[in-house]
Amino acid sequence: MSSNVRFTDFKSDAQPTWCPGCGDFGTMNGMMKALAETGNSPDETFIVAGIGCSGKIGTYMRSYAIHGVHGRALPVGAGAKLANPDIEVMVAGGDGDGYSIGAGHFIHAVRRNVDMTYVVMDNRIYGLTKGQASPTSREDFETSTTPEGPQQPPVNPLALALAASGTFIAQSFSTDAQRHAEIVKQAVEHDGFGFVNVFSPCVTFNDVDTYDYFRDHIVDLDDTDHDPTSYEDARSRILDPGKEYQGVFYRDEDSAPYERSHGVDADMSDIPDGAPEDAMDLVREFY
Repeated sequence: MSSNVRFTDFKSDAQPTWCPGCGDFGTMNGMMKALAETGNSPDETFIVAGIGCSGKIGTYMRSYAIHGVHGRALPVGAGAKLANPDIEVMVAGGDGDGYSIGAGHFIHAVRRNVDMTYVVMDNRIYGLTKGQASPTSREDFETSTTPEGPQQPPVNPLALALAASGTFIAQSFSTDAQRHAEIVKQAVEHDGFGFVNVFSPCVTFNDVDTYDYFRDHIVDLDDTDHDPTSYEDARSRILDPGKEYQGVFYRDEDSAPYERSHGVDADMSDIPDGAPEDAMDLVREFY
């Protein structure tokens, strides 16, 4: 950890190819600010990205990074953290990557509670493939492939996380720069799996869930009597269908990350040369 890290230290020379105005710019800036403000340097940070518009974020940030397989970013991140608990692992993805093909991994990553951060850029649309309904799209959201809307209720990722015994569940708005960075920072500092769903508007394919819509409808939990340490308060807010909330819904102050609770907090990243002792005998036994 270093107190001399700056936000700009995480900026790479690669120029993002996102559409002008994409919410992912603000999401990424908040991630970089949160990492810098928690004293993590680029050479102590590992970014794991899935597939989608968010997928190249590891290219746009200067750190160790991997652009993984669709829906499989979380197990890669968990493996890296368990192998080397000294690095800061931040996984980034989109609503399609995380809540559709990656939904199973999402639920199990939440309940395992490995000490890492998961930031989801939720634009309620498949942007990279040119505008299909995603798991979080509205029931009546019209696209070229769903002209009458998906006609299914949208997935509530916050409710999934709470049901899976999540220990840090939050939501932010990418263009509310200071608040977004503050929420991601809290997720990074959390002792366990920090989950942040980010409203990250798609200006090209989603003309419903826009910046103006969110500015008009977001309610900050800090402006209410919400208690983030209360499971019942979290459940009530998360299941409220009439509000778009920003803030920390739930934080388990007694959270014990997987590494500590399972005794796997030793560094396993330094692999000695050659095969482990007796490894060939094991191979011959089966082959």
